Amino acid sequence: MADNKRRDDLVIEMGNRGSTGGYESPRLSKGPQTPRISAPSSIANNPMLAVLSYCGSSILMTVLNKYVVSGKGWNMNFLLLIVQNLVCVTAIRAGKSLGLINFRNFNADEARKWFPVSLLLVGMIYTSTKALQYLSIPVFTIFKNLTIIVTAYGEVLWFGGSVTRLTLFSFGLIVLSSVVAAWADIQHALSFHGSSSEAASEKISTLNAGYMWMLMNCFCTSSYVLGMRKRIKLTNFKDFDTMFYNNLLSVPVLVIFSLLVEDWSTKNLMTQFPIETRNNLMSAMFITGVGTIFISYTSAWCVRVTSSTTYSMVGALNKIPIAISGLVFFDAPVTLPSVSAIAIGSASGIVYAVAKMRAAQQPKTVGLPTANPMISASSQSARDSMKS
Repeated sequence: MADNKRRDDLVIEMGNRGSTGGYESPRLSKGPQTPRISAPSSIANNPMLAVLSYCGSSILMTVLNKYVVSGKGWNMNFLLLIVQNLVCVTAIRAGKSLGLINFRNFNADEARKWFPVSLLLVGMIYTSTKALQYLSIPVFTIFKNLTIIVTAYGEVLWFGGSVTRLTLFSFGLIVLSSVVAAWADIQHALSFHGSSSEAASEKISTLNAGYMWMLMNCFCTSSYVLGMRKRIKLTNFKDFDTMFYNNLLSVPVLVIFSLLVEDWSTKNLMTQFPIETRNNLMSAMFITGVGTIFISYTSAWCVRVTSSTTYSMVGALNKIPIAISGLVFFDAPVTLPSVSAIAIGSASGIVYAVAKMRAAQQPKTVGLPTANPMISASSQSARDSMKS
């Protein structure tokens, strides 16, 4: 990230890029010069701004999605995601028509190449809404940190990444915070409902379902982040290109799954959208669709200008404001173990930041335990002969 910043600084200081790929001095270049710097390009490649935008968008989406799926007996998650994606596609198409934004026109060949990423997106957002439906926001956020570890191993395998021992220590803190959060949740359920009561058993079953969906979401999210990053490198998609194809290609998949697994009977629709709260609920679904615009753009922006591990870790650093929002808006339990879990998770972010700074000063890093470099059989034979 620091290297990218230095390169951005050079672009600003050395002038415009010439036809040969080098940089021309404004005083030596021929023809009239424009005495201003291209601010949009600088902003679009600013990692810090991308990170902050992604943080704000993810917090907004978590709170809004929790509100929608917290309805009693809610079972229309695919419908919620369809509304979100349709609002997003409609908005960016309108933006292009008005000349506010620009992105590639639909191309069937590019859509075919990008479709696997859209499938991964469907898996990520669906499992996320299911986990959020069963878990409180603080617990959901803490468990989301496990995605970082899976993503880091994926980066090692796909992009030749590596991590230091201090980074591995931060991963250990992430696992510890998740264990403490789960223990705090279970203990609160047992103490609140009574260890032998039927209500306690039902609550534990709900938590177990949430943990299962959360585990699946970790793998789906890592697969999506890594897959999107690889496809972006191959297709050279810009942020709005990624946003357009992601949401457009996801809609038919979501519609098919909704028709197959969700109950579209009149009785169920009346239950999901009762008259007394129907307008508020539909308005909230529309607002989450608007929020999808921001989370789709900022996530693609963040992945493009940073690494996918940093993208996941940034999401983990949102735990404090997200946890506070859960305590304020959704009456999540406040106990010493739950607060300790949040504190440990926050500490993992600080340790990770320190590890990244040290890694920048010392380019040589220690790979993950399973990140043994791949070598050919002939090279291995030569090494064995040297040892003997």
